[in-house]
Amino acid sequence: MPTITWEEPFCGEGANYFRLGTDATGNAYIAVSGAEDHYVTDTRDALRALIRDIKAGKADHLL
Repeated sequence: MPTITWEEPFCGEGANYFRLGTDATGNAYIAVSGAEDHYVTDTRDALRALIRDIKAGKADHLL
C-alpha cells in the first residue's frame, strides 16, 4: 500500500464525506472518509474533474 497524504474530509450535501490524497509519486486518491483503506486512484487531473462535478452537484449520487 502506498503512503498517502490525506487532506481534511470534504462534506458534500447529504452527508457525503470524502477525502482526497496524494502520494510521493504524484498519484491522486479519493476515498470515503473513514474508509481510506478502500480508495480509488487515478491521475490528479481526472480526480480534479470528478471533484469539480461532485461539488457542482452533477455527481453527488455517485458517492
